Amino acid sequence: MLFAYSNPGTLIVHAPAKLNLYLSIDDKRTDGFHEITSLMLSVGIYDTLVFTEEPSAEVELRVAEANSLLTPQKNQQRIPAGEENLVVRAIRLLQEQTGQRQGIQIELIKRIPAEAGLGGGSSDAAAALFAANKLWRLGLSLSELCEIAAKLGSDIPFFLTASHSAICRGRGEIIEPVSVPQCLHFVVVRPQSGLSTADVYRHCRVGSHSKNQVEQLVRNLSSGQFHAVSNLMLNDLQAPAEKLNSDILKIKDFFSKQSVLGHMMSGSGTAYFGVCQNRAQASQIAARLRSTVKGHVFVVQNRL
Repeated sequence: MLFAYSNPGTLIVHAPAKLNLYLSIDDKRTDGFHEITSLMLSVGIYDTLVFTEEPSAEVELRVAEANSLLTPQKNQQRIPAGEENLVVRAIRLLQEQTGQRQGIQIELIKRIPAEAGLGGGSSDAAAALFAANKLWRLGLSLSELCEIAAKLGSDIPFFLTASHSAICRGRGEIIEPVSVPQCLHFVVVRPQSGLSTADVYRHCRVGSHSKNQVEQLVRNLSSGQFHAVSNLMLNDLQAPAEKLNSDILKIKDFFSKQSVLGHMMSGSGTAYFGVCQNRAQASQIAARLRSTVKGHVFVVQNRL
C-alpha cells in the first residue's frame, strides 16, 4: 500500500491489485475452507481510499467508480456501500476486537474491477484496517492486524505486508515474502461478466502438484528464466471457472494465439492475464483485446 496524510485526521491510501501466478487448492480444512498455496504479485493498478476520523461510532462508505468501464451494465449490481462491503466489515470487526467507539468516513475510488480475482475488495479491506489502526492510534502490530484480517478473507493478510510478492499458504495467512526483482509486463482483461468466488470454490477439486513447483517458478522469475514460466504457472480454480463462464474460454483461446510467455486466469476469475515479453507487446495485445472483447483491458507491471 501507498499512503499519505492530507491533513490531521485524514489518511489517503492507494490499494493495489494482485495477480496469482500460481494457485494450488490443497486439502479441505475442518473449518470448511481449503488450504491453498499461492504466488501473489501486487501490480500497479490501484483503488484510492480516503479515510477521515468520525467522532461518533458511525462507519460511512461512499463509492465512486473512476473508470466508466467499471460501471455495471443494466441488471448488474453496483459495488455495495453498506454493511456487506468488505471495507465496512473490516472496520466493524476492528471496532469489535478493540472496543473502539470512534467511527470513520471512507471515500472509495474504484479502479480495480470487482468479481475479477484481482483482490480489489481484499486490498481495500487491508487498507481499511491499516488506516483505522493509524487514525485511531490503536498501536496494533502487523501480526495482530493480519490475525484480524484472516477472519475476513484469505487474500487480505498479503496486502497488509510490505512485500510486493509472496508465497501464501494455509488460508492465505501464512506469508513467505519472496524476491521477484525482474520487471514483468502483463496485459489483463476482465470481461463484462464476473464470477462469485464462493461459486467457483464449490465446483473446484483438490489438486495434486509437486511441492516445489511454486518455488521453482519463483527461482525462474527471479533469475529472468522466463522460457519455463508457462509450464510452471498453475490455477486450480480455472477449470471450474471455465465451466461456469464461457467468456474465460474465449479469452483463453485468444491468448493461446499470442506469443506471450504464459497466460492464465487470476484467482477465482474472471480476469485473465498474459505475461508479455515487454511493454510494447503488452500494449499491442491490449489494443487487439479492446477491439474484440467487451470489458476492462489494462497493461500493468509488478511492483518492485
